[in-house]
Amino acid sequence: MFSSHDYLTDAIMARLTETRVTDPECAWRAAQARHRRRCLVPSGKLNILAADHPARRVTKVGDNPIAMADRQDYLGRIVRVLSSDGIDGLMATMDLLEDLFILDACIRDAGGTSLLDGKVLIGSLNRGGLAGTSWELDDPITGPTPATCSAWRLDGAKLLLRIADEEPGSLKTMLASAQAINECNALRLPMFLEPLPVTRKDSGWSVVKERAALARIAGVASALGDSSRYLWLKLPYCEGYETVARSTSLPILLLGGESAGNPAPFLGELASAMQAGPNVRGALVGRNVLYPGDEDPLAMACAVGGIIHQSWTVDQALESLPANRGRGLDLLSRYF
Repeated sequence: MFSSHDYLTDAIMARLTETRVTDPECAWRAAQARHRRRCLVPSGKLNILAADHPARRVTKVGDNPIAMADRQDYLGRIVRVLSSDGIDGLMATMDLLEDLFILDACIRDAGGTSLLDGKVLIGSLNRGGLAGTSWELDDPITGPTPATCSAWRLDGAKLLLRIADEEPGSLKTMLASAQAINECNALRLPMFLEPLPVTRKDSGWSVVKERAALARIAGVASALGDSSRYLWLKLPYCEGYETVARSTSLPILLLGGESAGNPAPFLGELASAMQAGPNVRGALVGRNVLYPGDEDPLAMACAVGGIIHQSWTVDQALESLPANRGRGLDLLSRYF
């Protein structure tokens, strides 16, 4: 089993904090020095890791209500996934991106190869709709602005837009989303929009994973802002995903939702979605890659990348897991 604390050690975390204290501009310098890919999508497809959940007070994985609150474990898993050639990049909040920029600077200073050069880095904009609050669907931009993403030389921005017919907060979030899309368009910055139809369930909100509801919301999302030319949609899987794919000409990335606890269910959904239409172009997934049960996150990232970039079947993806399990576990120990 992958041990994140053996991979990203206490000493590395201590150095990360020490750098934040003694050299707060380190992350900024590393961001300016990073070599970006010339084209966002060289292969026409993307496999992006999502890591913005804790900022919205979402920390539960399986039976552990605060699994993602352990920053050392969370960051270790993120670095492990980013070391995979099958992953194109990361979508995260600024604090996590800055952690990674500092680690990358340390690796460079030690003569190592950058983890972030050539990766797609996307800033998560709106995290103010904290899970479980009375204002949860009024989700203002409390993270970076599009201008900030551009200044940090990020490759895109991401927005979450949850719509419940009975909640006025949804309209406020939609207006904020349209404005952010306009700002991204002016900067020629790709926007990854996650529009979700939701309904009240128990004390929280549940995503309606039904093809008609997703197709309708895709139509709304595609028309937001002054142009859709830099817009990507992030949508969950459902039965009859062909209907969802046909609802827009925009590129679609599949989201994962809560961790299934093992690789097979999500790999099956991804393989099915990739066959649903030519505009389904990959995945923007977090928990199902970072917490794949007892599996190594790197092995899971490689399996997902195989389906997206090499058109693997589910069986091929599952068969690839042993070969990548435990590979390159000395990546960080070589430089720290």
